[in-house]
Amino acid sequence: MTGRFAPSPTGRMHIGNIYSALLSWLSAKGQGGEWILRIEDLDPQRSRREYALQIEDDLRWLGLQWDRGGTADSADGVKYMQSCRTDIYAHYLNELESKGVTYPCYCTRADILAAVQAASGAPHESDGRIIYPGTCRPSTKGEAKMEQETIAQGEIQKKKSTSGNSSGKASTRLIVPDRTIHFIDRHYGPQAVNLATHCGDFVLRRADGAWAYQLAVVVDDALMGVTEVVRGRDLLLSSAQQIYLYELLGFPAPSFAHLPLLINEQGQRLSKRDRSLDMQHLRSLYTPEQLIGIIAHAAHLIDRPEPISLSELLSLFSWSSIPTADILVRP
Repeated sequence: MTGRFAPSPTGRMHIGNIYSALLSWLSAKGQGGEWILRIEDLDPQRSRREYALQIEDDLRWLGLQWDRGGTADSADGVKYMQSCRTDIYAHYLNELESKGVTYPCYCTRADILAAVQAASGAPHESDGRIIYPGTCRPSTKGEAKMEQETIAQGEIQKKKSTSGNSSGKASTRLIVPDRTIHFIDRHYGPQAVNLATHCGDFVLRRADGAWAYQLAVVVDDALMGVTEVVRGRDLLLSSAQQIYLYELLGFPAPSFAHLPLLINEQGQRLSKRDRSLDMQHLRSLYTPEQLIGIIAHAAHLIDRPEPISLSELLSLFSWSSIPTADILVRP
């Protein structure tokens, strides 16, 4: 089997990133598998190579050595930084366009919010996510394919003259059916997600040309042979979108195992804004074994937050020990 850790190089890693890295490493190595490091630098404004190098240095400091990937040129010729894989994403986007399952969308975020607020009973989720209301969606697949062809020829005009998108550039959305995707999460059990009501048509490529996470992660995991995805439960819902993309592209989907989030006293997920918990600060306070012990205790893998080596922890790792409720972490 093959697991992976796929951080975004937008700043120094914090304890939540290390927690995800550690548990994905333990799961992969506990099954005798390999562990890939992929750098998800899709955001050109926020991603920095120096942050990617810091990620690698922090992982090495902890002893979490990857089998493939990272910033260096790989022996297998595969690029493991997403910024180097744009031609690959373009190929698979073209494949989806040829199937007539995508369409150009000229809506800005403000357009979408206004449309949702104006619509009675507009689809939305309790966590604040807005489901795209389908403003630019074509009525048929044939119309979608025709619009994509005219975009390629540079002839299409904005679909709505009232749109706030003055640039006239379109994002590309995937048409999703009114269909429920069923899958079993290794940690949270059976899941059922309706694509139309819980996800909606989602973006594959942004209007500024940047590749969207959903397309890139599916293509990369498939081509890199990833068979297990371990990540935070905030991405649980997106598994359904990705499973549908795997199906459309003819790839087998990996298994999914989502983790409870590390949260602060306000119930908010830890982020890179929590400087007291970033790796620069943590490395000044703890040895690798001490920090691993703190995370292992938070994940209920050991009884006390005491130093422990990776090899010792590997023999103790069990998915059944990890809680499903989010985990409070104090600075």
